[in-house]
Amino acid sequence: MSQSLNLANLANLPSGVAKPRYRREELQAGILHIGVGNFHRAHQAVYLDDLFNAGKDLDWALIGAGIRAGDRAMRTALEPQGWLTTVVELEPGANIARVTGAMVGFVPVNDDGTSIVDALDDPALRIVSLTVTEGGYCIDPATGSFNPEHPDIVYDAAHMGAPKGVFGVLLAALERRRDNGQVPFTVMSCDNIPHNGQVARDAVAGLADLVDPALAAYVREQVAFPNSMVDRITPATTDRERTILAERFGVKDNWPVFCEPFRQWVLEDNFPAGRPALEGVGVTFTPHVAAFELMKLRILNGGHATIAYPAGLLGIHFVHDAMADPLVRGFLDKLEVEEIIPCVPAVPGVDLRAYYQLIARRFANPDVGDTIPRLAQDGSNRQPKFILPSTRDRLKAGADVTGLALESALWCRYCAGTTDAGEPFKLDDPNASRLTPAALAAKNDPASFLDLREIFGDVADAPQFRSHFETSLSSLWRDGTRATLQRYLGGGV
Repeated sequence: MSQSLNLANLANLPSGVAKPRYRREELQAGILHIGVGNFHRAHQAVYLDDLFNAGKDLDWALIGAGIRAGDRAMRTALEPQGWLTTVVELEPGANIARVTGAMVGFVPVNDDGTSIVDALDDPALRIVSLTVTEGGYCIDPATGSFNPEHPDIVYDAAHMGAPKGVFGVLLAALERRRDNGQVPFTVMSCDNIPHNGQVARDAVAGLADLVDPALAAYVREQVAFPNSMVDRITPATTDRERTILAERFGVKDNWPVFCEPFRQWVLEDNFPAGRPALEGVGVTFTPHVAAFELMKLRILNGGHATIAYPAGLLGIHFVHDAMADPLVRGFLDKLEVEEIIPCVPAVPGVDLRAYYQLIARRFANPDVGDTIPRLAQDGSNRQPKFILPSTRDRLKAGADVTGLALESALWCRYCAGTTDAGEPFKLDDPNASRLTPAALAAKNDPASFLDLREIFGDVADAPQFRSHFETSLSSLWRDGTRATLQRYLGGGV
């Protein structure tokens, strides 16, 4: 019989499940994290758990926070467990379960962010970290710049007393700290966005520009926003994972996290208010974060997008099954080697081809159970960050973009909302109401999808890209995904 995960039961959990070796009552919160999801609990929280297990920096524990409905659900799930989480690392023949205890609280989730602003009055909270997804940064996808007309920004600029967006919350808390003479906290983005620290600074300062120029100057001059690169494949939690945990490890967890063994965290060392000694548990501190970040976004995240849409159109559910399909794997290999990797700048101490081979092995891990729907979601925010920058770079260099145009055409065909077999599915994208009609119109007029200029920007104007996109999309509708991929792998589309 499985044991419920909670503080009272912690010592009684099966011996095969690793438990915190520190006394949780000795922990003190030093970090407030906004956006407590699976990735955060499999990544940042695990690094901190390792640090605490080594008996170090016990004053850097986590407090969770959030402003969305999903944050409320996460808080409800974790509260009866005393904020404990079971993390299961999955690899054939080497499955490992551990309970992490780095989180010691969770700010109440209200209709606005005032509870978070109040919590950040505590000067012991010296870092605010973020995982609010690529789409949460109020960026204009076509330009990659902060969008002051984003609805969240417009609302918070007019309601700074009760902000509802993450950047309104941060700005209100920083303003209060300034007015109280307190040291500002460091804002540490952990999202997959190029120059994520700079992007976060642009959002907070850009909002401040609309509210108070003096406050904007304070943010730009006094608040640190270190850049980072984070990596760990972490699928969504379903009843499948809960059942495996109960049956294989004897633990009942309301919201466990399953992930691959691999993890990586590269950080810029810019923490004026102090930081935990994470270098002791495998975090890389370097001034070259941008190089690592670009490598990961183009090769790994771009690779996820590459396999997501053909696999989705072929009705493949699991990522490892997609990697076992010769056409999907062949498309990934050819696109990465011929078009993506050649436009990734050199990274100190890294062989880019070897890095890609490691990624391909990670994608193929059957025990992780990562899904194609997870990879395919939010394409309108991910394409401009993971795929189109490579396309733009190659166009500027006069290089071939046949495979990248095919990837964009596959995304367009996927946005139509049916598989090749005619099975309908729900497009998981905040812009689905615009994407699907445009994708359906593109069946007869391929160029109409490229009119989504907030996504494609100037790439849509390149004759070479337009031609390959139109040819690929016509082939996908006429001949299907398999035939189109076969033609591409044979040297044409």
